[in-house]
Amino acid sequence: MPRNAATLLSAAGLALAVCANSGMAVAKDADPVTLQALIDNPEDFTLTANSRLRYETLDGQARAGFRSEEDLVSLRTIVTADYRAGNLRFGAELWDSRVFGIDPGGVVGPNEVNTFEMVQAHATLALPDALGKGSTASLQAGRMMLNIGSRRLIAADDYRNTTNGYTGLRADAKLKDGTTATALYVLPQIRLPEELPSLRRGKVQMDRENFDTQLWGLFVARPKVIGRTMAELAYVGFAERDGPGRLTRDRKLASFSARLMADPKPGQFDFEVEGVRQTGSISSGTALTASKLDVSAWFAHADVGYSFPGKLKARLSVEYDYASGDGPGGKYGRFDTLYGMRRADFVPSGIYAAVGRANISTPGVRFEVAPGKRFEGFVAWHPMWLANSRDSFSTSGVRDATGASGAFAGHNVDGRLRWWAIPKRLRAEINANLLLKGRFLRDAPNAPRTGNTRYLATALTAFF
Repeated sequence: MPRNAATLLSAAGLALAVCANSGMAVAKDADPVTLQALIDNPEDFTLTANSRLRYETLDGQARAGFRSEEDLVSLRTIVTADYRAGNLRFGAELWDSRVFGIDPGGVVGPNEVNTFEMVQAHATLALPDALGKGSTASLQAGRMMLNIGSRRLIAADDYRNTTNGYTGLRADAKLKDGTTATALYVLPQIRLPEELPSLRRGKVQMDRENFDTQLWGLFVARPKVIGRTMAELAYVGFAERDGPGRLTRDRKLASFSARLMADPKPGQFDFEVEGVRQTGSISSGTALTASKLDVSAWFAHADVGYSFPGKLKARLSVEYDYASGDGPGGKYGRFDTLYGMRRADFVPSGIYAAVGRANISTPGVRFEVAPGKRFEGFVAWHPMWLANSRDSFSTSGVRDATGASGAFAGHNVDGRLRWWAIPKRLRAEINANLLLKGRFLRDAPNAPRTGNTRYLATALTAFF
């Protein structure tokens, strides 16, 4: 539970202070030429902000190595500035992610805390008609957030208190027939600080990027290949190596994906099918003498839905996700989602984060509604199995190397409600999750003996 009401009040006050101070900093530090440009063309500059105050509580921990109960008050404030001058655009985004009441032995780390960080600071050059009449293209350089393709390999996490930032180059193109392409080469940002004492006092330390971790890729999509079906092909490369004070498993991965999708429309069926094949190499551990293993892993997602006509805007869908796990043998089989999102397909991240895109086989049913412009919600049910009974289940860390604990992990029921209390200004949100543990999560040697898992998060987001 929250420590006291004062904690919540101080968090709300801090959100407003960060927004105000950040806005003043933009004005004070701006170049005089830029200020004159803003005076002449104020519509070319925008400054927006939002602040989210959230309370999370967890009982019956499913992840190995953590306490049975957790609760967390977090505050995330984002200030975004954008300036356009002809075909040039300059963008910056400041994130201030804080938590209150960090206890030793809890789950809080750099995924929850990242104070006063300039996650985005980039320049974009638009190139109209560069690839023929009616085409558009752009080049972007600097610090940026990325949401590419299905977001299952590269994404900027929105549910988590912090996000994924990347530094590098991005190129986009769109042809007259609607074909799009995105190419990128970036260095993922490492969130700092990482030490618990620094996190507890909210130490400000700029995130770091270097050539020890690299990410690159190419995405090509074409609309209406058959009817209203979009087709997409993608390649994503990833490489990491040890750096000062940071040991890695020296992953070198190549992920090839293919996707077909038809967007939902009232009174019609829709679908999405995606498959990802992953190859490369990984070390068996972080020691310098660790052996190299060839990677052979894969992931598949499929869903079919129907959107009902009417004011309720209801959609019912059935879905299936499979991510391979690792087992005995000379190859490494556990699928790596890299920087992919979690919430849209599975469960909340935050302090829950027990289910993700690794060693899982799960069908599901989802029901969504969005009556009017102020309310939306969904509920989903997923029975879950391990893809390989000898690997750890999904992102829980629970494992039985013998396979004797079976493969059924349990039933997961997940839901979310969002309501605009003040349209475009104040949004309330509730996320709830119930994990009814199956045999594996009850009997595996390192499974927490904590009963079923219950998670609840309430949040208020103000937009300025």
